Amino acid sequence: MSTTAMLKEQFDAGLTTRPDFTIDQPVEQYGAVDHAVWQQLYARQTAMLPGRVCEAFMEGIRALDMDAHRVPEFAHLNEKLMATTGWQVVAVPGLVPDDVFFDHLANRRFPATWWMRRPDQLDYLQEPDCFHDVFGHVPLLANPVFADFMQAYGKAGKIAQSLGALPLLARLYWYTVEFGLMRDGDGLRIYGAGIVSSRGETEFSLTSREPNRIGFSLERVLRTQYRIDTFQQTYFVIDDFAQLFDAMRADLPTLFKTFAEQQAFEANAHCPEDTQVLLPA
Repeated sequence: MSTTAMLKEQFDAGLTTRPDFTIDQPVEQYGAVDHAVWQQLYARQTAMLPGRVCEAFMEGIRALDMDAHRVPEFAHLNEKLMATTGWQVVAVPGLVPDDVFFDHLANRRFPATWWMRRPDQLDYLQEPDCFHDVFGHVPLLANPVFADFMQAYGKAGKIAQSLGALPLLARLYWYTVEFGLMRDGDGLRIYGAGIVSSRGETEFSLTSREPNRIGFSLERVLRTQYRIDTFQQTYFVIDDFAQLFDAMRADLPTLFKTFAEQQAFEANAHCPEDTQVLLPA
């Protein structure tokens, strides 16, 4: 179903969108199929994530008491999340305009798509659904450092927008919040929501010798293009979430202006200055 068709379906269902694109989560609209899809995806991902996902993610799952059998009610999640980091989940019809998205993040609100994918879309969906947004993103918002980074990212978005530098900042979100890896415990772990919510990329990102894995560098990330039609060809590896928060203290306006005038790296580029992160032999 296209975005336009999905929005028409929601209009026909009588859902009212506010100026900030939020809606009241229509819990009565979820049917047995929606809950069954959530349950299947939740069971599949939680079975394979231990030992592969960062510990902070699993701590978030436990702290939020996320429902394993039904699509979670955002109000229930918010009771736990607000008490932990002051964040809340707000329901939206789907993707929202950039300025609206940044404003929500800057005010510690995470916009989450309310609708669930169909049973024939378990392994791939072009746009984010409720499972991706809630299961993939929300658990880490219970981590204080990551939560602060996300708010700082929202504030940086407003700066990037004023400078016409959104494509550069989008790369930071893509390579960290969506597809980031980190050193955790005795090896590499995933934390990016795009990997966490994907069975195939969970395995690929940690075991395949095909992609490029390099140490996180804000400058390198801002200059690196990405692809949306395949598994990632480059993964950036952080040491901890403090590294992300510290990156937001950089002189972003200067970086945006500098890199806007420079040639971007291809998604699979290898650079001499990269710090390669190698898998065990």
